[in-house]
Amino acid sequence: MAAFNIKVNGQSHSVDVDPATPLLYVLGEEIGLNGPKFGCGLGQCGACTVIVKGQAIRSCITSIKSMEGAEITTLEGLGTAANPHPLQKAFIAEQAAQCGFCVNGVIMTAKALLDKNPKANAEEIATAMSGVLCRCFTHTRMLAAIEKAKLEMSPR
Repeated sequence: MAAFNIKVNGQSHSVDVDPATPLLYVLGEEIGLNGPKFGCGLGQCGACTVIVKGQAIRSCITSIKSMEGAEITTLEGLGTAANPHPLQKAFIAEQAAQCGFCVNGVIMTAKALLDKNPKANAEEIATAMSGVLCRCFTHTRMLAAIEKAKLEMSPR
């Protein structure tokens, strides 16, 4: 066991865990967050996606040791029930979630993309989303929600 310091959604946390522990487990079991989900455990489905240094990363295959001192953003860090992030508002408006399992990965991947490329076109959005697997096939509503949020997020 070792102590690691990370900043999650603007709050500092010190955790005492095995250095090889996946970040996903630290976020859920040690910090109590529910946004990132365990899907495949292989970094292939995207359910566990978080943002670190502007990059969407798979927390199930990222060791806590590699995150020492990092600033991590999870779905819970984007908005609140009273003041949701534009992506969250758009997903609600477009009814873009069905079972909700992939929503964390889709929203976090979309946020990382739109933060880097606020004018991403439909093809760029579809390409970025292709790495997040959806079991319910609500892709068309998700893509519509991302397009809607892009308009609100874009600098004027």
